[in-house]
Amino acid sequence: MKNAPAASSPKPQNSVDLRPMANAIRALAMDAVEKAQSGHPGMPMGMADVATVLYSKFLKFNPQDPQWPDRDRFVLSAGHGSMLLYALNYLTGYEAVTLEQIKNFRQLGALTAGHPEVEHHAGIETTTGPLGQGISTAVGMALAERILNARFGDDLVDHYTYVIASDGDLQEGISHEACSLAGHLALRRLIVLYDDNGISIDGPTSLSFTDDTPKRFEAYGWDVQTVDGHDFDQIQAAIAKARQTSGPALICCKTHIGYGAPTKQDSASSHGSPLGTEEIKGTREKLAWPHAPFSIPEDILSWWRKVPSAPRPPETNGTPATPDSLYTKWQARLRKSDQRAEFEAALRGDVAKVIGPIIQDLKKSIAEKKPKDATRKCSGNVLEKLIPALPTLVGGSADLTGSNNTQIKGPAIVTKAGYNGQYIYYGVREHGMAAAMNGMALHGGVIPYGGTFLIFTDYCRPSIRLSALMNQRVVYVMTHDSIGLGEDGPTHQPVEHLASLRAMPNLLVFRPCDGIETAEAWELALNHKTSPSVLALTRQGLPTLAPGSAENKSAKGAYTLKESGGKPQVTLFASGSEVSLTHQAYETLVAEGYAVRLVSAPCLDLFWQQNEDYIQHFLRNDSLKIAVEAAGRESWDRILGHDGVFIGMKGFGASAPAEDLYRHFGITPDAIVDAVRDRLG
Repeated sequence: MKNAPAASSPKPQNSVDLRPMANAIRALAMDAVEKAQSGHPGMPMGMADVATVLYSKFLKFNPQDPQWPDRDRFVLSAGHGSMLLYALNYLTGYEAVTLEQIKNFRQLGALTAGHPEVEHHAGIETTTGPLGQGISTAVGMALAERILNARFGDDLVDHYTYVIASDGDLQEGISHEACSLAGHLALRRLIVLYDDNGISIDGPTSLSFTDDTPKRFEAYGWDVQTVDGHDFDQIQAAIAKARQTSGPALICCKTHIGYGAPTKQDSASSHGSPLGTEEIKGTREKLAWPHAPFSIPEDILSWWRKVPSAPRPPETNGTPATPDSLYTKWQARLRKSDQRAEFEAALRGDVAKVIGPIIQDLKKSIAEKKPKDATRKCSGNVLEKLIPALPTLVGGSADLTGSNNTQIKGPAIVTKAGYNGQYIYYGVREHGMAAAMNGMALHGGVIPYGGTFLIFTDYCRPSIRLSALMNQRVVYVMTHDSIGLGEDGPTHQPVEHLASLRAMPNLLVFRPCDGIETAEAWELALNHKTSPSVLALTRQGLPTLAPGSAENKSAKGAYTLKESGGKPQVTLFASGSEVSLTHQAYETLVAEGYAVRLVSAPCLDLFWQQNEDYIQHFLRNDSLKIAVEAAGRESWDRILGHDGVFIGMKGFGASAPAEDLYRHFGITPDAIVDAVRDRLG
């Protein structure tokens, strides 16, 4: 549909009436939801005024170069209100977000998905929808900005992270973890605009949410303001003040959900359902918006398209600024910068040429010395070599640094007194840590890794899932991976976790058997730029068994560690700590005359990505298949079929020394040998 005739004569950009600009957002939101017969019109209509001020007066961005590294980041944490973001990006001129995309809201193949899905070229910085994730991811973006600013200076890195968050975002526990961390680290370039509309799906938020939100955030160390979310002057003054604070800022915007709807404003009925044709008709009358659905008057669209050229707060030297001028000046500074090559390399994130020789040297050394170390210690040894060579590699732990072996001596700690470090103390905030790492990865220039116990992937899981969904390189160092952790007992012993994580699409789960496979796992995790990885690592020491060859054997996911020769009667599969137990059984079986193939399977996810011939080499034969893993069976059924044998866990663990637990649960070399004898005689 063509745009309607101009509603009024063009005005200078600095004297434009913001109300019709905001009403354009409202109209697109209610029209798109109505056409789709699905969606959430209330929030975009309520926050349109706030968003209009943010975009037209403050946001530094360039729709012609959506991935400009020094752009401000905008995160719509209230992802259910996705039409707010799509309307803004269409109106401001992102090429990928066309009017046809708006009309195809929530339809198959459209960029305009029901909840925002990361598309940097379309101005969508992160995937949101699971409440609490956006605001927590934004903390990681703001942290990455400070880390890179400390490394490259104001000339190359000097931007803000803005968030629009809802009541639901602040109710989710992850928001506490992340916002507490943001306050602790004094992330002063983080500004959250809270849509305080008093309405939830069930009705008034007073049904379940009576927190004193301003006091809560003040306790975190945030600057807090409260404004009328429909008063342009108040909104502008509040954002201007928030940009000058010494820590993160929260602006509580008192708004009317479904603003302008004659009977559904301030009602839960406007939250998650189309308004209906009669209500939309009344809204158009109330907003003095007589234009047809999806029709934006030429003058209003022109005002929006000129937003990137509109005045912004002056630069630190007092020079008037617009996003266009800031972009041009930044490009000039980059061209002249002595740090250009290093900066651009950090953003590309290609590390293969750097880490390849390091991993080879490590494997050679391990193969020669054959240590009997826990794989968590092996991982720490790998980091000792990688971190000095990769300034972009920034790690941390959720208060388990010594147990996770995630920190090395030398690099500085990231603190509010200095962000030029490579290690973050996240505190007991596993979920917040995971979301923040997503934000750092999305921001670019940082490769995040973080540690906790494997059992606590339960606390991280929603963020791990988003890592996978968004194709982000985030490395989760998860130690204490089985009953092998011993006396801490079943509350800390993972059983179902490996199978659960392996079931997640686009997540690589590594469970290395020794130092060589651990080094290989790190190499693969860092080279897979579009997948997150979990490194499941042991507490107990393990012998060195993998070959120290130049080839990364773990890249195949599973490979033959040993075979006796001839047509195999038995194929033994194992991962991690159980490879050494299975190796002992292999030696016994071979001595008894069985033809045996021993397969180490450090990453089943990669194994299933191999070509069919490689997979069938291990599976399409008459051998007895036995899988051994101190976890649940579910990951292995595809390999074992109905006739295979699984030796592992059938229930929760117990509190006892590791050796006793392995015997108690029947995960022993003798159990493997007995299974073969029972089947083959």
